[in-house]
Amino acid sequence: MTFLTLAGHLANFLVPAVVMAVILALMPRTLRKARAGRGGFWREVGWSSLAGTLVLVAGLVWFGRDGKIATYAVLVLVQGTLAWYWHGRGAR
Repeated sequence: MTFLTLAGHLANFLVPAVVMAVILALMPRTLRKARAGRGGFWREVGWSSLAGTLVLVAGLVWFGRDGKIATYAVLVLVQGTLAWYWHGRGAR
């Protein structure tokens, strides 16, 4: 396996976690026209991407392969819970 092939596989493995993190960080700001605090958007995307990556790795280890719907369901649950916590806490 060449380096470019490995990089492509790794990127495609991480895409669901990163895209979900960006969408969950953008939606409240778009719908409520809220402004992020200093470094808030990127911090939220980073932590949510990290949590999503850990879920994807755990799913790969648990099931022995990538792409199981159960892994993606847990990914949405974990990242959605984090976004709910961050935006619910900031609304107080």
